[in-house]
Amino acid sequence: MDDLTLERGISLHEKPGTTCTGVSAKGPAVEWELRLPGRPLLTVHDTRWDNGERDLVLYQPTVVPEIPAALSNLHNRLRVGIARAPGNTTTLRIMAFPAWVDGERPRIKKSLTTAQLAAKYGLQQLRDLTARPGVALHSAGGRVEVPGYDVNDPQDDIRIQHALSFPVEDDETPVIAFTHLRVVPVLRHVGWLSVVTV
Repeated sequence: MDDLTLERGISLHEKPGTTCTGVSAKGPAVEWELRLPGRPLLTVHDTRWDNGERDLVLYQPTVVPEIPAALSNLHNRLRVGIARAPGNTTTLRIMAFPAWVDGERPRIKKSLTTAQLAAKYGLQQLRDLTARPGVALHSAGGRVEVPGYDVNDPQDDIRIQHALSFPVEDDETPVIAFTHLRVVPVLRHVGWLSVVTV
């Protein structure tokens, strides 16, 4: 995908903040660096709060470099919560809600067909992600009547809320997913990345 690279950065000391559920908490974060040649560094924070919650967000630095408004408006917004998969102690999940830009304000779309999700995420990128050990795409609500989520034959009939599950010890998969779901669509909107092809 163009020359976008994602690398694990430093681990930060505990910081105060507010979790996705609105609780005041403290927690350490791991920085993940997103780099595009000739563009300012973007940083994703993977924060593990002391109340057990965890989330990912495009972190806003103290001094924000000159960047397009839509990208600036993504800083510290549209976090992705990481939670235990229902009824499972060895698997975590994130909701697969891709971003889109309304004027200059990034927003998320929650219900899509699997084919629509694959088109927004990038079909090959979604296939690569779900080929990782223990990673699966499924219905967030566990609806039995929904067709399969086979990324080799994505259903285009029923709009649902998708989720990605991954092993507890896998720190990289949620950051890759977050990057493709939240940051990449905004980078495409501002012209920093080419349009996805499926």
